[in-house]
Amino acid sequence: MHDDELTAAIQEVRARARARSPNGNLGLEGVAAPDLMPLLHARDAAEAKVAAIGSVNPRPPGLRNSIVQALKRLIARGLDWHVREQVEFNRAAIGCVQAALEALTDASRSLAALAAHLRQLQEQHQSEIPRVLQELSDIRRHWAEWRPAFEERRSASEIYLLRTVSELQAAFQHRVTLLEQNYRETARQQHGDFTSALERNTIEVQERLWKDLQRIRGEYEKLIYTELRLLRQKIQRPVETAGAVNGSPPSPALPSSPIAIDWIRFAEVFRGSEHRIREHQRKHAAKFAGAVLEVLDLGCGRGEFLEVAREAGLTARGIDLSEDCIAICRSKGLNAEAADMFDYLGSLPDESLGGVLCSQVIEHLSPERLPFLIQLLNNKLNRGAIIVVETPNPECLAIFASHFYIDPTHTRPVPPALLRFYMEEAGFGEIQIERLEPAVESMPAIGYLPDPVQKTFFSGLDYALVGRKL
Repeated sequence: MHDDELTAAIQEVRARARARSPNGNLGLEGVAAPDLMPLLHARDAAEAKVAAIGSVNPRPPGLRNSIVQALKRLIARGLDWHVREQVEFNRAAIGCVQAALEALTDASRSLAALAAHLRQLQEQHQSEIPRVLQELSDIRRHWAEWRPAFEERRSASEIYLLRTVSELQAAFQHRVTLLEQNYRETARQQHGDFTSALERNTIEVQERLWKDLQRIRGEYEKLIYTELRLLRQKIQRPVETAGAVNGSPPSPALPSSPIAIDWIRFAEVFRGSEHRIREHQRKHAAKFAGAVLEVLDLGCGRGEFLEVAREAGLTARGIDLSEDCIAICRSKGLNAEAADMFDYLGSLPDESLGGVLCSQVIEHLSPERLPFLIQLLNNKLNRGAIIVVETPNPECLAIFASHFYIDPTHTRPVPPALLRFYMEEAGFGEIQIERLEPAVESMPAIGYLPDPVQKTFFSGLDYALVGRKL
Protein backbone atom coordinates (compact mmCIF):
# COMPACT_ATOMS: atom_id res chain seq x y z
CA MET A 1 0.00 0.00 0.00
CA HIS A 2 2.84 2.35 0.82
CA ASP A 3 4.53 1.76 -2.53
CA ASP A 4 1.33 2.43 -4.42
CA GLU A 5 0.78 5.77 -2.66
CA LEU A 6 4.39 6.83 -3.27
CA THR A 7 4.15 5.91 -6.96
CA ALA A 8 0.93 7.91 -7.30
CA ALA A 9 2.49 10.99 -5.64
CA ILE A 10 5.48 10.82 -7.96
CA GLN A 11 3.26 10.62 -11.02
CA GLU A 12 1.23 13.62 -9.81
CA VAL A 13 4.35 15.75 -9.34
CA ARG A 14 5.60 14.75 -12.75
CA ALA A 15 2.29 15.70 -14.35
CA ARG A 16 2.32 19.13 -12.69
CA ALA A 17 5.90 19.82 -13.79
CA ARG A 18 5.11 18.85 -17.39
CA ALA A 19 2.00 20.99 -17.33
CA ARG A 20 4.04 24.06 -16.34
CA SER A 21 6.86 23.35 -18.77
CA PRO A 22 5.88 20.83 -21.41
CA ASN A 23 9.28 20.90 -23.03
CA GLY A 24 11.23 21.14 -19.75
CA ASN A 25 12.02 24.83 -20.50
CA LEU A 26 11.52 27.46 -17.75
CA GLY A 27 10.93 30.22 -20.24
CA LEU A 28 14.52 31.46 -20.26
CA GLU A 29 16.62 30.96 -23.31
CA GLY A 30 19.27 28.27 -22.63
CA VAL A 31 17.90 27.47 -19.12
CA ALA A 32 15.90 24.18 -18.71
CA ALA A 33 14.26 22.60 -15.69
CA PRO A 34 16.25 19.71 -14.15
CA ASP A 35 15.08 16.14 -15.03
CA LEU A 36 14.41 14.29 -11.77
CA MET A 37 13.15 11.01 -13.28
CA PRO A 38 16.44 9.06 -13.07
CA LEU A 39 16.74 10.07 -9.44
CA LEU A 40 13.17 8.89 -8.77
CA HIS A 41 13.81 5.49 -10.44
CA ALA A 42 16.96 5.04 -8.38
CA ARG A 43 15.09 5.90 -5.20
CA ASP A 44 12.30 3.42 -6.03
CA ALA A 45 14.83 0.63 -6.64
CA ALA A 46 16.61 1.41 -3.37
CA GLU A 47 13.33 1.40 -1.46
CA ALA A 48 12.47 -2.00 -2.95
CA LYS A 49 15.75 -3.41 -1.78
CA VAL A 50 15.23 -1.97 1.66
CA ALA A 51 11.76 -3.44 1.83
CA ALA A 52 13.11 -6.88 0.90
CA ILE A 53 15.62 -6.91 3.77
CA GLY A 54 14.69 -9.69 6.26
CA SER A 55 12.24 -11.49 3.93
CA VAL A 56 12.68 -15.15 2.81
CA ASN A 57 12.70 -16.13 -0.87
CA PRO A 58 9.50 -18.06 -1.68
CA ARG A 59 9.80 -21.65 -2.88
CA PRO A 60 7.30 -24.31 -3.96
CA PRO A 61 5.36 -25.68 -1.01
CA GLY A 62 6.37 -28.91 0.65
CA LEU A 63 8.19 -30.30 3.64
CA ARG A 64 11.55 -29.40 2.30
CA ASN A 65 10.45 -25.85 1.59
CA SER A 66 8.97 -25.51 5.02
CA ILE A 67 12.20 -26.73 6.64
CA VAL A 68 14.30 -24.38 4.48
CA GLN A 69 12.01 -21.44 5.17
CA ALA A 70 12.07 -22.15 8.91
CA LEU A 71 15.86 -22.43 8.83
CA LYS A 72 16.16 -19.14 6.92
CA ARG A 73 13.85 -17.39 9.37
CA LEU A 74 15.90 -18.76 12.25
CA ILE A 75 19.13 -17.54 10.66
CA ALA A 76 17.53 -14.12 9.89
CA ARG A 77 16.45 -13.78 13.54
CA GLY A 78 19.93 -14.75 14.62
CA LEU A 79 21.55 -12.15 12.35
CA ASP A 80 19.04 -9.41 13.22
CA TRP A 81 21.49 -7.82 15.69
CA HIS A 82 24.17 -7.76 13.01
CA VAL A 83 22.14 -6.22 10.16
CA ARG A 84 19.98 -3.89 12.28
CA GLU A 85 22.36 -0.91 11.91
CA GLN A 86 22.70 -1.48 8.17
CA VAL A 87 18.92 -1.47 7.81
CA GLU A 88 18.67 1.79 9.74
CA PHE A 89 21.40 3.33 7.58
CA ASN A 90 19.65 2.27 4.40
CA ARG A 91 16.39 3.78 5.57
CA ALA A 92 18.18 7.04 6.52
CA ALA A 93 19.83 7.14 3.09
CA ILE A 94 16.44 6.71 1.46
CA GLY A 95 15.09 9.58 3.65
CA CYS A 96 17.99 11.78 2.57
CA VAL A 97 17.27 11.03 -1.09
CA GLN A 98 13.61 11.88 -0.47
CA ALA A 99 14.58 15.24 1.12
CA ALA A 100 16.90 16.00 -1.81
CA LEU A 101 14.07 15.29 -4.22
CA GLU A 102 11.76 17.66 -2.32
CA ALA A 103 14.47 20.37 -2.25
CA LEU A 104 15.07 20.01 -5.96
CA THR A 105 11.33 20.20 -6.55
CA ASP A 106 11.17 23.46 -4.55
CA ALA A 107 14.16 24.78 -6.50
CA SER A 108 12.38 24.00 -9.76
CA ARG A 109 9.33 25.88 -8.53
CA SER A 110 11.46 28.91 -7.52
CA LEU A 111 13.19 28.88 -10.90
CA ALA A 112 9.82 28.77 -12.60
CA ALA A 113 8.62 31.80 -10.54
CA LEU A 114 11.85 33.64 -11.33
CA ALA A 115 11.42 32.85 -15.02
CA ALA A 116 7.90 34.23 -14.91
CA HIS A 117 9.13 37.42 -13.24
CA LEU A 118 11.90 37.81 -15.79
CA ARG A 119 9.39 37.33 -18.61
CA GLN A 120 7.27 40.08 -17.08
CA LEU A 121 10.27 42.45 -16.85
CA GLN A 122 11.23 41.60 -20.42
CA GLU A 123 7.74 42.44 -21.59
CA GLN A 124 7.84 45.77 -19.73
CA HIS A 125 11.22 46.65 -21.19
CA GLN A 126 10.05 45.73 -24.67
CA SER A 127 7.12 48.09 -24.20
CA GLU A 128 9.50 50.88 -23.05
CA ILE A 129 11.92 50.55 -25.97
CA PRO A 130 9.69 52.36 -28.47
CA ARG A 131 9.17 55.24 -26.05
CA VAL A 132 12.93 55.58 -25.43
CA LEU A 133 13.60 55.47 -29.17
CA GLN A 134 10.96 58.14 -29.66
CA GLU A 135 12.60 60.35 -27.03
CA LEU A 136 15.99 59.95 -28.67
CA SER A 137 14.42 60.91 -31.95
CA ASP A 138 12.87 63.98 -30.33
CA ILE A 139 16.25 64.97 -28.85
CA ARG A 140 17.90 64.71 -32.25
CA ARG A 141 15.13 66.79 -33.82
CA HIS A 142 15.35 69.45 -31.06
CA TRP A 143 19.13 69.61 -31.39
CA ALA A 144 18.79 70.09 -35.13
CA GLU A 145 16.30 72.92 -34.51
CA TRP A 146 18.29 74.53 -31.63
CA ARG A 147 21.79 74.32 -33.14
CA PRO A 148 21.48 77.32 -35.51
CA ALA A 149 20.25 79.52 -32.65
CA PHE A 150 23.10 78.23 -30.45
CA GLU A 151 25.65 79.03 -33.13
CA GLU A 152 24.14 82.48 -33.53
CA ARG A 153 24.25 83.15 -29.77
CA ARG A 154 27.83 81.90 -29.53
CA SER A 155 28.86 84.27 -32.32
CA ALA A 156 27.05 87.13 -30.57
CA SER A 157 28.76 86.25 -27.27
CA GLU A 158 32.18 86.24 -28.93
CA ILE A 159 31.49 89.63 -30.49
CA TYR A 160 30.29 90.97 -27.08
CA LEU A 161 33.36 89.57 -25.34
CA LEU A 162 35.72 91.17 -27.86
CA ARG A 163 33.88 94.48 -27.56
CA THR A 164 34.04 94.30 -23.75
CA VAL A 165 37.78 93.57 -23.81
CA SER A 166 38.28 96.54 -26.10
CA GLU A 167 36.24 98.80 -23.80
CA LEU A 168 38.16 97.58 -20.74
CA GLN A 169 41.44 98.25 -22.47
CA ALA A 170 40.28 101.77 -23.33
CA ALA A 171 39.07 102.31 -19.74
CA PHE A 172 42.40 101.04 -18.40
CA GLN A 173 44.27 103.43 -20.63
CA HIS A 174 42.01 106.26 -19.49
CA ARG A 175 42.57 105.30 -15.85
CA VAL A 176 46.33 105.31 -16.40
CA THR A 177 46.03 108.80 -17.85
CA LEU A 178 43.96 109.93 -14.84
CA LEU A 179 46.49 108.40 -12.46
CA GLU A 180 49.27 110.30 -14.16
CA GLN A 181 47.27 113.50 -13.83
CA ASN A 182 46.47 112.74 -10.19
CA TYR A 183 50.12 112.01 -9.53
CA ARG A 184 51.10 115.39 -10.97
CA GLU A 185 48.32 117.07 -8.99
CA THR A 186 49.37 115.23 -5.81
CA ALA A 187 52.94 116.28 -6.38
CA ARG A 188 51.82 119.90 -6.65
CA GLN A 189 49.66 119.51 -3.51
CA GLN A 190 52.48 117.88 -1.63
CA HIS A 191 54.69 120.76 -2.60
CA GLY A 192 52.04 123.09 -1.22
CA ASP A 193 51.66 120.89 1.89
CA PHE A 194 55.40 120.96 2.31
CA THR A 195 55.30 124.73 2.18
CA SER A 196 52.47 124.88 4.73
CA ALA A 197 54.22 122.25 6.90
CA LEU A 198 57.37 124.32 6.73
CA GLU A 199 55.38 127.33 7.89
CA ARG A 200 53.82 125.29 10.73
CA ASN A 201 57.23 123.99 11.73
CA THR A 202 58.52 127.54 11.71
CA ILE A 203 55.69 128.52 14.07
CA GLU A 204 56.40 125.51 16.28
CA VAL A 205 60.09 126.39 16.37
CA GLN A 206 59.18 129.91 17.35
CA GLU A 207 56.85 128.63 20.09
CA ARG A 208 59.53 126.28 21.43
CA LEU A 209 62.03 129.10 21.29
CA TRP A 210 59.63 131.30 23.22
CA LYS A 211 59.12 128.55 25.83
CA ASP A 212 62.88 128.10 26.12
CA LEU A 213 63.26 131.84 26.57
CA GLN A 214 60.61 131.77 29.30
CA ARG A 215 62.39 128.89 30.98
CA ILE A 216 65.72 130.68 30.76
CA ARG A 217 64.04 133.80 32.08
CA GLY A 218 62.72 131.82 35.04
CA GLU A 219 66.17 130.41 35.72
CA TYR A 220 67.69 133.88 35.58
CA GLU A 221 64.96 135.22 37.86
CA LYS A 222 65.66 132.37 40.25
CA LEU A 223 69.35 133.22 40.14
CA ILE A 224 68.56 136.89 40.69
CA TYR A 225 66.34 136.10 43.67
CA THR A 226 69.09 133.92 45.09
CA GLU A 227 71.65 136.69 44.72
CA LEU A 228 69.26 139.20 46.26
CA ARG A 229 68.75 136.85 49.19
CA LEU A 230 72.48 136.62 49.70
CA LEU A 231 72.71 140.41 49.59
CA ARG A 232 69.91 140.73 52.18
CA GLN A 233 71.72 138.27 54.41
CA LYS A 234 74.99 140.19 54.05
CA ILE A 235 73.23 143.47 54.84
CA GLN A 236 71.34 141.95 57.80
CA ARG A 237 74.45 140.64 59.54
CA PRO A 238 76.23 144.07 59.88
CA VAL A 239 73.01 145.64 61.18
CA GLU A 240 72.59 142.94 63.82
CA THR A 241 76.28 143.26 64.76
CA ALA A 242 76.03 147.04 65.04
CA GLY A 243 72.96 146.77 67.26
CA ALA A 244 74.73 144.34 69.52
CA VAL A 245 77.77 146.66 69.80
CA ASN A 246 75.55 149.65 70.69
CA GLY A 247 73.78 147.61 73.37
CA SER A 248 70.46 147.42 71.55
CA PRO A 249 68.82 144.04 70.86
CA PRO A 250 69.21 142.61 67.37
CA SER A 251 66.38 143.24 64.87
CA PRO A 252 63.77 140.46 64.73
CA ALA A 253 64.00 137.89 61.95
CA LEU A 254 61.59 137.83 59.00
CA PRO A 255 58.36 135.92 59.77
CA SER A 256 58.73 133.74 56.67
CA SER A 257 62.35 132.88 57.46
CA PRO A 258 62.93 132.48 61.18
CA ILE A 259 66.43 131.29 60.36
CA ALA A 260 68.51 133.29 57.88
CA ILE A 261 69.39 130.48 55.48
CA ASP A 262 68.80 129.81 51.79
CA TRP A 263 65.64 127.68 51.95
CA ILE A 264 65.60 127.08 48.18
CA ARG A 265 69.03 125.47 48.37
CA PHE A 266 67.97 123.71 51.58
CA ALA A 267 65.06 122.07 49.76
CA GLU A 268 67.32 121.10 46.85
CA VAL A 269 69.85 119.44 49.16
CA PHE A 270 67.63 117.72 51.75
CA ARG A 271 64.20 117.26 50.13
CA GLY A 272 65.29 116.48 46.58
CA SER A 273 65.45 117.90 43.09
CA GLU A 274 62.39 119.41 41.44
CA HIS A 275 62.26 116.48 38.99
CA ARG A 276 62.18 113.94 41.83
CA ILE A 277 59.49 115.81 43.79
CA ARG A 278 57.47 116.33 40.60
CA GLU A 279 57.43 112.56 39.92
CA HIS A 280 56.48 111.98 43.55
CA GLN A 281 53.53 114.39 43.31
CA ARG A 282 52.06 112.72 40.21
CA LYS A 283 50.36 110.02 42.26
CA HIS A 284 48.78 112.71 44.45
CA ALA A 285 47.55 114.62 41.40
CA ALA A 286 45.86 111.46 40.09
CA LYS A 287 43.65 111.39 43.21
CA PHE A 288 42.06 114.72 42.24
CA ALA A 289 41.03 113.57 38.75
CA GLY A 290 37.57 114.87 37.88
CA ALA A 291 37.66 117.76 40.37
CA VAL A 292 35.43 120.57 39.06
CA LEU A 293 36.42 123.29 41.51
CA GLU A 294 39.92 124.62 42.16
CA VAL A 295 42.44 122.43 43.98
CA LEU A 296 44.53 124.23 46.62
CA ASP A 297 48.17 123.35 47.36
CA LEU A 298 49.06 124.48 50.91
CA GLY A 299 52.80 125.16 51.11
CA CYS A 300 53.31 124.81 47.36
CA GLY A 301 57.12 125.39 47.58
CA ARG A 302 58.70 125.34 44.14
CA GLY A 303 55.38 124.37 42.51
CA GLU A 304 56.02 120.72 41.65
CA PHE A 305 52.41 119.70 42.37
CA LEU A 306 51.04 122.69 40.47
CA GLU A 307 53.03 121.61 37.41
CA VAL A 308 51.74 118.03 37.37
CA ALA A 309 48.20 119.31 38.10
CA ARG A 310 48.43 121.58 35.05
CA GLU A 311 49.61 118.64 32.93
CA ALA A 312 46.64 116.61 34.23
CA GLY A 313 44.18 119.37 33.24
CA LEU A 314 43.34 120.38 36.82
CA THR A 315 42.68 123.93 37.98
CA ALA A 316 45.08 124.42 40.87
CA ARG A 317 46.39 127.28 42.99
CA GLY A 318 49.27 127.34 45.47
CA ILE A 319 50.07 129.47 48.51
CA ASP A 320 53.32 129.70 50.45
CA LEU A 321 54.94 132.06 52.96
CA SER A 322 58.19 132.21 50.98
CA GLU A 323 58.35 135.03 48.46
CA ASP A 324 61.23 133.26 46.74
CA CYS A 325 59.15 130.11 46.19
CA ILE A 326 56.25 132.16 44.83
CA ALA A 327 58.64 133.91 42.44
CA ILE A 328 59.85 130.54 41.14
CA CYS A 329 56.24 129.37 40.66
CA ARG A 330 55.28 132.49 38.75
CA SER A 331 58.36 132.16 36.54
CA LYS A 332 56.89 128.80 35.48
CA GLY A 333 53.53 130.39 34.70
CA LEU A 334 51.84 128.79 37.73
CA ASN A 335 49.00 130.29 39.74
CA ALA A 336 50.57 130.95 43.17
CA GLU A 337 50.64 133.70 45.76
CA ALA A 338 52.36 134.46 49.05
CA ALA A 339 49.94 134.18 51.99
CA ASP A 340 49.48 132.73 55.44
CA MET A 341 47.37 129.62 55.02
CA PHE A 342 45.06 130.39 57.97
CA ASP A 343 44.38 133.91 56.73
CA TYR A 344 43.93 132.69 53.14
CA LEU A 345 41.57 129.85 54.09
CA GLY A 346 39.62 132.21 56.34
CA SER A 347 39.02 134.52 53.38
CA LEU A 348 37.58 131.75 51.16
CA PRO A 349 33.85 130.99 50.97
CA ASP A 350 32.73 127.69 52.47
CA GLU A 351 32.63 124.67 50.12
CA SER A 352 34.57 126.58 47.45
CA LEU A 353 37.49 124.14 47.01
CA GLY A 354 37.50 121.00 44.88
CA GLY A 355 40.44 119.46 46.75
CA VAL A 356 43.40 120.20 49.03
CA LEU A 357 46.98 118.97 49.07
CA CYS A 358 48.94 119.66 52.24
CA SER A 359 52.40 118.16 51.73
CA GLN A 360 55.14 118.43 54.38
CA VAL A 361 53.39 121.27 56.24
CA ILE A 362 51.63 120.07 59.42
CA GLU A 363 54.92 119.05 61.10
CA HIS A 364 55.78 122.78 61.14
CA LEU A 365 52.62 123.69 63.13
CA SER A 366 52.19 123.82 66.86
CA PRO A 367 50.06 120.96 68.25
CA GLU A 368 47.08 123.16 69.07
CA ARG A 369 46.89 124.62 65.55
CA LEU A 370 46.65 121.30 63.71
CA PRO A 371 43.04 120.31 64.61
CA PHE A 372 41.94 123.87 63.84
CA LEU A 373 43.54 123.61 60.37
CA ILE A 374 41.82 120.26 59.66
CA GLN A 375 38.43 121.66 60.68
CA LEU A 376 39.01 124.79 58.60
CA LEU A 377 39.87 122.69 55.54
CA ASN A 378 36.68 120.65 56.00
CA ASN A 379 34.64 123.85 55.98
CA LYS A 380 36.21 125.11 52.75
CA LEU A 381 36.05 121.86 50.80
CA ASN A 382 33.10 121.00 48.59
CA ARG A 383 31.08 117.94 49.56
CA GLY A 384 32.77 114.80 48.23
CA ALA A 385 36.11 116.59 47.67
CA ILE A 386 39.45 114.87 48.38
CA ILE A 387 42.06 115.94 50.93
CA VAL A 388 45.63 114.59 50.92
CA VAL A 389 47.90 115.31 53.89
CA GLU A 390 51.53 114.16 53.67
CA THR A 391 54.00 114.35 56.55
CA PRO A 392 56.97 112.46 58.07
CA ASN A 393 56.02 109.12 59.59
CA PRO A 394 56.92 108.86 63.31
CA GLU A 395 56.13 105.11 63.22
CA CYS A 396 59.41 104.77 61.28
CA LEU A 397 62.25 105.18 63.77
CA ALA A 398 64.66 105.98 60.95
CA ILE A 399 63.30 109.53 60.55
CA PHE A 400 64.54 110.47 64.01
CA ALA A 401 68.03 109.31 63.10
CA SER A 402 68.60 111.30 59.95
CA HIS A 403 65.49 112.98 58.50
CA PHE A 404 63.06 114.74 60.82
CA TYR A 405 65.48 116.91 62.76
CA ILE A 406 67.46 118.00 59.69
CA ASP A 407 64.83 120.72 59.17
CA PRO A 408 65.17 123.13 62.12
CA THR A 409 61.64 124.49 61.55
CA HIS A 410 59.98 121.15 62.39
CA THR A 411 58.09 121.28 65.70
CA ARG A 412 56.97 117.70 66.32
CA PRO A 413 55.92 114.69 64.21
CA VAL A 414 52.25 113.79 63.90
CA PRO A 415 51.38 110.07 64.30
CA PRO A 416 49.01 108.64 61.68
CA ALA A 417 46.48 107.56 64.29
CA LEU A 418 46.28 111.10 65.72
CA LEU A 419 45.88 112.74 62.31
CA ARG A 420 43.20 110.18 61.42
CA PHE A 421 41.35 111.03 64.62
CA TYR A 422 41.47 114.76 63.82
CA MET A 423 40.14 114.13 60.30
CA GLU A 424 37.31 111.88 61.51
CA GLU A 425 36.36 114.47 64.13
CA ALA A 426 36.30 117.20 61.45
CA GLY A 427 33.91 115.18 59.26
CA PHE A 428 36.12 113.35 56.77
CA GLY A 429 35.43 109.75 55.77
CA GLU A 430 36.86 106.97 53.58
CA ILE A 431 40.23 107.67 55.19
CA GLN A 432 43.19 105.66 53.93
CA ILE A 433 46.85 105.64 55.02
CA GLU A 434 49.61 105.29 52.44
CA ARG A 435 53.20 104.64 53.57
CA LEU A 436 55.67 106.44 51.29
CA GLU A 437 59.44 106.42 50.72
CA PRO A 438 60.52 103.02 52.17
CA ALA A 439 63.28 103.54 54.69
CA VAL A 440 65.34 100.64 53.37
CA GLU A 441 65.90 102.54 50.09
CA SER A 442 67.71 105.41 51.80
CA MET A 443 69.22 103.29 54.60
CA PRO A 444 70.21 99.88 53.13
CA ALA A 445 71.41 98.64 56.52
CA ILE A 446 67.76 98.25 57.55
CA GLY A 447 67.54 95.35 55.10
CA TYR A 448 69.59 93.19 57.49
CA LEU A 449 66.89 93.43 60.17
CA PRO A 450 64.20 90.72 60.49
CA ASP A 451 61.10 91.33 58.37
CA PRO A 452 58.72 91.86 61.33
CA VAL A 453 61.05 94.51 62.75
CA GLN A 454 61.35 96.22 59.37
CA LYS A 455 57.57 96.32 58.83
CA THR A 456 56.83 97.49 62.38
CA PHE A 457 59.55 100.07 63.07
CA PHE A 458 61.13 100.90 59.71
CA SER A 459 58.35 101.09 57.09
CA GLY A 460 57.93 104.37 55.17
CA LEU A 461 59.76 107.57 55.99
CA ASP A 462 56.60 109.54 55.09
CA TYR A 463 52.91 108.77 55.06
CA ALA A 464 49.91 110.31 53.33
CA LEU A 465 46.40 110.36 54.77
CA VAL A 466 43.73 110.50 52.06
CA GLY A 467 40.14 111.37 53.00
CA ARG A 468 36.89 112.55 51.47
CA LYS A 469 34.52 115.17 52.85
CA LEU A 470 31.23 113.51 53.73
